[in-house]
Amino acid sequence: MLWAKAFHIIFVVTWFAALFYLPRLFVYHAECDDEAGNERFKVMERKLYRGIMMPSAILTLIFGVWTLSFYSLDQILSMHWLHAKLLLVAILYGYHGYCGKLLKQFSNDENTHSHIFYRWFNEFPVFILIAAVILVVVKPF
Repeated sequence: MLWAKAFHIIFVVTWFAALFYLPRLFVYHAECDDEAGNERFKVMERKLYRGIMMPSAILTLIFGVWTLSFYSLDQILSMHWLHAKLLLVAILYGYHGYCGKLLKQFSNDENTHSHIFYRWFNEFPVFILIAAVILVVVKPF
Protein backbone atom coordinates (compact mmCIF):
# COMPACT_ATOMS: atom_id res chain seq x y z
CA MET A 1 0.00 0.00 0.00
CA LEU A 2 2.81 2.44 0.80
CA TRP A 3 4.30 2.07 -2.70
CA ALA A 4 0.94 2.84 -4.29
CA LYS A 5 0.47 5.85 -2.02
CA ALA A 6 4.02 7.10 -2.67
CA PHE A 7 3.61 6.94 -6.45
CA HIS A 8 0.16 8.51 -6.18
CA ILE A 9 1.69 11.48 -4.36
CA ILE A 10 4.56 11.73 -6.87
CA PHE A 11 2.17 11.92 -9.81
CA VAL A 12 -0.17 14.32 -8.00
CA VAL A 13 2.81 16.65 -7.60
CA THR A 14 3.79 16.42 -11.27
CA TRP A 15 0.17 16.84 -12.37
CA PHE A 16 -0.23 19.96 -10.23
CA ALA A 17 3.03 21.38 -11.56
CA ALA A 18 1.56 21.15 -15.05
CA LEU A 19 -1.85 22.44 -13.89
CA PHE A 20 -0.12 25.50 -12.46
CA TYR A 21 2.21 26.10 -15.41
CA LEU A 22 -0.05 25.54 -18.44
CA PRO A 23 -2.52 28.32 -17.55
CA ARG A 24 0.48 30.58 -16.84
CA LEU A 25 1.67 29.86 -20.38
CA PHE A 26 -1.84 30.78 -21.56
CA VAL A 27 -1.43 34.18 -19.84
CA TYR A 28 1.75 34.88 -21.77
CA HIS A 29 0.38 33.40 -24.98
CA ALA A 30 -2.69 35.66 -24.79
CA GLU A 31 -0.35 38.66 -24.45
CA CYS A 32 1.87 37.56 -27.33
CA ASP A 33 1.61 39.63 -30.50
CA ASP A 34 4.29 38.17 -32.78
CA GLU A 35 4.08 35.06 -34.95
CA ALA A 36 7.34 33.46 -33.76
CA GLY A 37 6.29 33.81 -30.13
CA ASN A 38 2.83 32.49 -30.91
CA GLU A 39 4.27 29.36 -32.52
CA ARG A 40 6.74 28.87 -29.65
CA PHE A 41 3.91 28.98 -27.10
CA LYS A 42 1.93 26.45 -29.12
CA VAL A 43 4.83 24.00 -28.98
CA MET A 44 5.47 24.57 -25.27
CA GLU A 45 1.79 24.18 -24.37
CA ARG A 46 1.36 21.04 -26.47
CA LYS A 47 4.46 19.38 -25.01
CA LEU A 48 3.48 20.26 -21.46
CA TYR A 49 -0.09 19.02 -21.92
CA ARG A 50 0.70 15.80 -23.78
CA GLY A 51 4.09 15.00 -22.28
CA ILE A 52 3.56 15.83 -18.61
CA MET A 53 -0.01 16.79 -17.78
CA MET A 54 -1.85 13.89 -19.43
CA PRO A 55 0.51 11.12 -18.26
CA SER A 56 0.56 12.58 -14.75
CA ALA A 57 -3.25 12.76 -14.60
CA ILE A 58 -3.56 9.17 -15.80
CA LEU A 59 -0.92 7.86 -13.39
CA THR A 60 -2.46 9.85 -10.52
CA LEU A 61 -5.74 8.09 -11.21
CA ILE A 62 -4.16 4.63 -11.53
CA PHE A 63 -2.18 4.91 -8.30
CA GLY A 64 -5.11 6.56 -6.49
CA VAL A 65 -7.42 3.68 -7.42
CA TRP A 66 -4.71 1.21 -6.45
CA THR A 67 -4.39 2.93 -3.05
CA LEU A 68 -8.16 2.78 -2.57
CA SER A 69 -8.15 -0.93 -3.40
CA PHE A 70 -6.44 -1.62 -0.06
CA TYR A 71 -9.54 -0.45 1.82
CA SER A 72 -12.82 -2.31 2.21
CA LEU A 73 -16.03 -0.84 0.82
CA ASP A 74 -17.25 -0.25 4.39
CA GLN A 75 -14.10 1.72 5.17
CA ILE A 76 -14.45 3.80 2.01
CA LEU A 77 -18.10 4.52 2.72
CA SER A 78 -17.26 5.72 6.24
CA MET A 79 -14.48 8.11 5.14
CA HIS A 80 -16.62 11.19 4.41
CA TRP A 81 -13.56 13.40 3.96
CA LEU A 82 -12.60 11.06 1.09
CA HIS A 83 -15.95 11.66 -0.64
CA ALA A 84 -15.31 15.41 -0.53
CA LYS A 85 -11.75 14.91 -1.80
CA LEU A 86 -12.97 12.73 -4.68
CA LEU A 87 -15.48 15.44 -5.62
CA LEU A 88 -12.62 17.94 -5.74
CA VAL A 89 -10.60 15.48 -7.85
CA ALA A 90 -13.51 15.13 -10.29
CA ILE A 91 -13.70 18.93 -10.56
CA LEU A 92 -9.94 19.03 -11.14
CA TYR A 93 -10.22 16.52 -13.99
CA GLY A 94 -12.89 18.81 -15.48
CA TYR A 95 -10.47 21.74 -15.18
CA HIS A 96 -7.80 19.59 -16.84
CA GLY A 97 -10.17 18.84 -19.72
CA TYR A 98 -11.02 22.52 -20.09
CA CYS A 99 -7.30 23.28 -20.26
CA GLY A 100 -7.17 20.84 -23.18
CA LYS A 101 -10.02 22.71 -24.88
CA LEU A 102 -8.23 26.04 -24.40
CA LEU A 103 -5.02 24.49 -25.72
CA LYS A 104 -6.86 23.46 -28.88
CA GLN A 105 -8.25 26.98 -29.29
CA PHE A 106 -4.76 28.46 -28.99
CA SER A 107 -3.34 25.90 -31.43
CA ASN A 108 -6.03 26.87 -33.97
CA ASP A 109 -5.49 30.62 -33.32
CA GLU A 110 -9.05 30.81 -31.95
CA ASN A 111 -8.40 32.10 -28.43
CA THR A 112 -11.19 34.43 -27.30
CA HIS A 113 -10.00 35.20 -23.76
CA SER A 114 -7.73 37.95 -22.49
CA HIS A 115 -4.62 37.49 -20.39
CA ILE A 116 -6.69 38.74 -17.43
CA PHE A 117 -9.08 35.78 -17.77
CA TYR A 118 -6.12 33.41 -17.74
CA ARG A 119 -4.61 35.11 -14.70
CA TRP A 120 -7.79 34.31 -12.76
CA PHE A 121 -8.16 30.90 -14.37
CA ASN A 122 -4.60 30.08 -13.24
CA GLU A 123 -5.59 30.44 -9.56
CA PHE A 124 -8.33 27.78 -9.51
CA PRO A 125 -6.15 24.69 -8.94
CA VAL A 126 -4.51 26.41 -5.96
CA PHE A 127 -7.83 26.34 -4.09
CA ILE A 128 -8.44 22.72 -5.02
CA LEU A 129 -4.96 21.77 -3.79
CA ILE A 130 -5.40 23.58 -0.47
CA ALA A 131 -8.79 21.98 0.16
CA ALA A 132 -7.63 18.49 -0.87
CA VAL A 133 -4.54 18.58 1.35
CA ILE A 134 -6.61 19.76 4.32
CA LEU A 135 -9.14 16.99 3.72
CA VAL A 136 -6.45 14.31 3.50
CA VAL A 137 -4.32 15.46 6.43
CA VAL A 138 -6.91 16.87 8.86
CA LYS A 139 -9.81 14.54 7.90
CA PRO A 140 -12.34 17.06 9.32
CA PHE A 141 -15.32 14.71 8.92
